[in-house]
Amino acid sequence: MTDFLRGKKCVPCEGGIQPLGGDEIKNLMPQVSDWRVNAIVKGGKTVETLQKRFQFKNFREAMAFLRQVEEVAEAEGHHPNFCVHYNKVDFTVWTHAISGLHENDFILASKIDDLIKGS
Repeated sequence: MTDFLRGKKCVPCEGGIQPLGGDEIKNLMPQVSDWRVNAIVKGGKTVETLQKRFQFKNFREAMAFLRQVEEVAEAEGHHPNFCVHYNKVDFTVWTHAISGLHENDFILASKIDDLIKGS
């Protein structure tokens, strides 16, 4: 089902639109593997995000994966937040301009998942 998202490209989002609603998020969630919606607080506002942890054999594999993510993120013009914990990489993705989730976040999550499937 991720083929739908894989074939799409992130579109610039400079704000002025509403974040995705609950039904829209529910429809997109099956298209990303093991990501979860998690609310965080940014600037005193609750923001829905997509989050996922990837685990690797060691630090070198984690960093090689991040270099691949860098290429995808640059090509899409949409950049995830991430944190490296030796052999684990935690991602948090949301659209800052709208303080919430946009289809771009699901497109990026799907393409990050595809990097693992391709390795």
